[in-house]
Amino acid sequence: MTITLVLWTHALAALLFGALTIWAWRLRDAHVPRGALALALALTALWALAVAGIGARDMVTQLAETLRNLAWLGVMVVLHRRTEGDRPPIALGVVYGLVGLVSIVALVLAGFASTLAPELAEPIASAALLLRMLAAVASLVLVQALYSALAPKAGSGLRWIAFALTILWASDLLLFTIAYLGGRALPELLVLRGGAMAAIGLALGAGLQSKGAWSVQVSRTVAYQSLSLVAIGAYFGLLALATSAIATVGGEDARLLQTAFVLGSTAAILTLVSNSWLHAWAKVKLAKHFFRHRYDYRAEWMRFTETLGAPEGAAPLDERTVKAIADLIDSPAGVLLVPDGAGLSPGASWNWDRATLPAASDAALGDHLGATGRILELDAVRGDGGDSADAAAVPQWMLDVAEAWVIVPLPHMGGLAGAILLARPPLDRPLDWEDYDLLKVAGRQVASYLAEARAHEALADAQRFDEFNRRFAFILHDIKNLVSQLTLTARNAERHADKPEFREDMIATLQESAERMNALLARLSQHHRGRAEAPHAVEIVPLVERVAKAKRSQHPVATAGARAAIAQADPAGLEQLLGHLVQNAIEASPAHEPVMLAVHSDGADVTIEVVDQGSGMSPAFVREKLFKPFVSSKPGGFGIGAFEARQLAAAMHGRLEVVSREGHGTRFRVILKVAHAADLPVGKAA
Repeated sequence: MTITLVLWTHALAALLFGALTIWAWRLRDAHVPRGALALALALTALWALAVAGIGARDMVTQLAETLRNLAWLGVMVVLHRRTEGDRPPIALGVVYGLVGLVSIVALVLAGFASTLAPELAEPIASAALLLRMLAAVASLVLVQALYSALAPKAGSGLRWIAFALTILWASDLLLFTIAYLGGRALPELLVLRGGAMAAIGLALGAGLQSKGAWSVQVSRTVAYQSLSLVAIGAYFGLLALATSAIATVGGEDARLLQTAFVLGSTAAILTLVSNSWLHAWAKVKLAKHFFRHRYDYRAEWMRFTETLGAPEGAAPLDERTVKAIADLIDSPAGVLLVPDGAGLSPGASWNWDRATLPAASDAALGDHLGATGRILELDAVRGDGGDSADAAAVPQWMLDVAEAWVIVPLPHMGGLAGAILLARPPLDRPLDWEDYDLLKVAGRQVASYLAEARAHEALADAQRFDEFNRRFAFILHDIKNLVSQLTLTARNAERHADKPEFREDMIATLQESAERMNALLARLSQHHRGRAEAPHAVEIVPLVERVAKAKRSQHPVATAGARAAIAQADPAGLEQLLGHLVQNAIEASPAHEPVMLAVHSDGADVTIEVVDQGSGMSPAFVREKLFKPFVSSKPGGFGIGAFEARQLAAAMHGRLEVVSREGHGTRFRVILKVAHAADLPVGKAA
C-alpha cells in the first residue's frame, strides 16, 4: 500500500510539473525567465517520474535529482542576473558554485558506493548522504537570501517561487536526515514528499499566474549572511564526516577521540572568529575578490549620516564627525584638527591618546591641505624621506606617532573647515581609489556639518549680543533717570540751599544716586574704558603693581618678576585685561590663598602670569566654553571677562594662553612683544 502511494503521488507530481513546463514555455511575459524555469520544471517532472517508475534509490533517479537541484539553482542565478546586470554578485556566484559542486560530489560518491561491497559502501554512502544534507541546507539559505532581496516592486510571483523551493529542499532535508539517523529512507516519508511535490506544483502554478516584475535587489549584507550560513553548514558537515571517520578507525577510543576533536575544532573556530585582525582581513579579502566594489555605499552612507545626526545627549558633533569618518575605513581612532587662526591645532578626538597631541598650531599643514585638498597617506610621506611637498607640510609629531595613518582634509566653500587624522586600522593596508573617493565625499559632507554648526554658534552669539544690547538699553534708561534726578536737585539747590531740611534731603538723594551709579558701573565695568591707544612701549611692573594694589582690598594679591620688563601694549587695555583675569582669579581662590602676578622676559616676549590656587577648569571647558561670550561658570556672571581679555590681547598683537587642572588652580599667561627702554615716551612711564 505504501509503495503504491509513493508511485501515485510522484506520478501525479510528474504530470503536474509536465503541464507547468508547457505553460512556462508558452509564457510571453518579459519579466519571467522562461527558458531556465521551463528547464527546471521539466527536470523536476523527469525526477518525479523516475521515483514513480524505478524507485528513489536508483542511480538514474539520483542523477535526475541532482540535475533538478542544479536547474533550480540556475533559475535563482538567472533571477539575480536579470537585476544585477551581466552577472550576479561574485560572492553569491561563489556560494551557488559551491552548492552545485557539493551536489555533484554527493552524486559521484553515491555512484561509487553502489559499485562496492556492502561493508565498504556503507561509510561512503553515509558521506554522500551528509553532503546531500549540506546541499539542501545551503539551498535553503540561498532561498532565504533570495526572499530577503526581493525588490519592493516585485509581484507575488517570486514569493510563490521562493515558497515552493523552500518546501522542495525542506522535504529533501527531512528525508535525508531521517535516512542518515535511521540507516534507511522510510517509505512513509517518500509518500509525504510526493504530496509535498504536488503542493509545490500548485505553488509554482500560482506564481506563474501572478503578475508583476520578477526582480531582486541583493544587498551586501544578504551576500555576507549567505556566505556565513553556508560556511557554518559546511563546518557541521565536515564535522560529521570527520566524526564518522573517527568512529570507523578509532576502535575502543573512538568516543574519546570524537569528543576531543569536536571540542578542539570548536575552540579553534571560536578563537579565529573572535580575532579582530582576522575579521578585518576576511572583510577586505571578500570585498576585494567577491564584490565589484569594496564598499556597500548605501549601508556605509546610512551609518555615516546616522552617526553625524545622532540625537541630543550623544557625543559632541566634533567627536561624532571623527567617528563617522573613521568607521568608513575601519580606523579605531581619530582626532579633529581645527583652524585657530594660526594653522591647524588638535581639537576633539575619538579613542585617541591625547598625551600624544601637541598644543601648538601648524600653519604649513593647513596651508598645504587648503591649497591641494589632497588626502595624505602618512606611510607614503614617511617613505619620501622629507623630499616631497607633502613631507614638508606634515608636522614631525604626526610622523613620529606610528599609529597615525591618514589625514583627511575637510574643504568647504573654497576654504578649509579642518582636517581629520585617522589611526591605523587592525589590518594595515594602503588606500586605493575607492578609499580616496569615499573619503573625499565624506570629508566634504563633514565639512558642511561643521560649517553649519559654527554658523549656528555664530548666530547664537549674535542673538546673545542682541539680548545684551537690550539689557544695555534698560541700563541707559536708569542712567537717564539718575541724570534727571541730579539735574533737578542742582536746580532746586540754587533756591533752597540755605534750608537745613533741603540739605539733608539733597545729601540723601546724592547718596542714593551714588549707590545706584556704582551698581550700574559694576555691571558695565567690562565695557567702561576710553578709546584704545595704539600699542607702544610700556613699563609693565608699575602697571602690574597698580592692578594688584586696586584688588588687595578684596583679596591678597602678590607680585614678582623682572622689574625692567618693557612691552608693546595699550596701558588702559592691558590694565583692564589684567583686571578681568585678577578678578576671576580672586573669585576662584580660597580666602587664604593669594593670587600671584608674575612678570617674565626672555628677550623676545614679555609674559605676565596670573596664577591662582582655586578649583581649576576641565580641559573640555577650557577648549569649548572659556573664551565664548556669555558662557560663565559663576552664578549671575555675564561670561564676557575671558572673551574680552583675549580680544584685548589680540588688539595689542599679543596672545592669551591658559593652563588649568581641576582641583589644582589656573595659570593665565599674557604674552606681549618685548620693547626697549629707548622706545618709552619721553617723560612717561606705565
